[in-house]
Amino acid sequence: MNRREFLKQSAVVSLAATAAHAAPAQASTTKKWNVLYVFSDQHRAASLPGEPFSQVEAPTLDRFRRQNLSMDCCISNYPLCVPHRAILMSGLYPNQSNVIGNESTLQPIVPGLGETFKKAGYHTGYVGKWHLYRGEDQFVPKGPYRFGFDDWHAWANTNKHYDGITFDQETGERKTLPGYQPTRMTDQAIEFLDSQKGQDKPWLLVVSWNPPHPPYNPPPEDRDRYGALKLTTRPNVRLPIPADHPAQAWPALQSFDTLHEAQQGYYGGITAIDKEFARLLKTLDDHGMTGNTIIVYTSDHGDLMGSHGHMAKQMPHEESCHVPFFLHHPEAKTPHASDALFASIDIYPTLCGLAGIAAPQHCSGRDFSAHMLGRHAFKESEMVFLMNNQGPPNRQEVNTPTYRGLRTKTHTYAVQLDGRWVLYDNIADPYQMKNLIADPKSTQLIEKFDAALIAWSKSTGDAFPYETALKSSSSYPGA
Repeated sequence: MNRREFLKQSAVVSLAATAAHAAPAQASTTKKWNVLYVFSDQHRAASLPGEPFSQVEAPTLDRFRRQNLSMDCCISNYPLCVPHRAILMSGLYPNQSNVIGNESTLQPIVPGLGETFKKAGYHTGYVGKWHLYRGEDQFVPKGPYRFGFDDWHAWANTNKHYDGITFDQETGERKTLPGYQPTRMTDQAIEFLDSQKGQDKPWLLVVSWNPPHPPYNPPPEDRDRYGALKLTTRPNVRLPIPADHPAQAWPALQSFDTLHEAQQGYYGGITAIDKEFARLLKTLDDHGMTGNTIIVYTSDHGDLMGSHGHMAKQMPHEESCHVPFFLHHPEAKTPHASDALFASIDIYPTLCGLAGIAAPQHCSGRDFSAHMLGRHAFKESEMVFLMNNQGPPNRQEVNTPTYRGLRTKTHTYAVQLDGRWVLYDNIADPYQMKNLIADPKSTQLIEKFDAALIAWSKSTGDAFPYETALKSSSSYPGA
């Protein structure tokens, strides 16, 4: 589908009442705030200071959270690297952009996030992991596949956390930069901020670090601080997993000792990026930019870290799809927390609204800026939608099923290809250890959720086969 065909189709497709409402265009304001959007890879909300069973040390993120706005129910619609990034950059669900796995390329069929800000008069920059163009290791030439970003520092093979590879943004020449990759990415981000000091034009800078994503190898000083601790695990971690479990291939799941080794590296990665986030905040302070800048910290998805017998992501469980989202806005009422359901699909239009610029009509999510700034009454979303597609053989995605699901304030529900899969009461069962899918008392709620999923799929052009999937209960392991 080309850009013209997509826009023509989008003009006649509206989201169902149970789905996220299309983002209304906001009138531009005189004030144009700078925007620093920082997201790490695989940082779950459960691994923050002060959360139950969390021993992570991240003083900068902890302070930033407590002093600003925390969206405490931020959900990744498709908890996988590339689909989430496509949602962020396009404002479309993966089934609308056809980015349904880590091998996909995001096609420029709609104005991207950078394009929208650039059109509004912003200087735009991108630093770090991109992963939206012909695989992770490819140089993205100038043009539409940069989605409106002027200052371009995308990296290759970002799972290599040391001596990483980046490109000359003009010629594509590969360059190896020695040292810890997030530190060198932050160096580039600081160079961008330095270049904007004293400039009249507002700017948008997106920074994307790979840790705490595997290989869980932070700098030794950050890993070692957890070496002497008796690390705790969440109650839903049960090891060893059965020999026939789909996630058996993960070495970390062989025992609690192997899991704790991974956990030590995971926590260390969070501590390491916490230091890099502190460097960015200090640079803004030093340049007198903090009072004129919207600052976001979030992540693309979480990490199960042994919960429900899985590592990594792509599952509908909280450890996989519940992520941090912290916001500093010069006009926000702070500090405070919101329990409103907020999802990946809402980020693009919300950033536009926060910056005072018009969100494109094609965006499938909602603009939460009025809610975040406390400007007027806001009707919260009743539910947000979840999805995953099983990947090809020899990829980690093959260990996770194709499913469609939803998350409300109280429940998580998901349907797998061979039947209804999981239903959790997240209030009574916060660690999702009791699957209610076969409970006769759940019938009415399941029927309501089925109807919502079918309506959402029809409104977004999703091809998930509900007619066959809803005839039975899935045999795939749940909790």
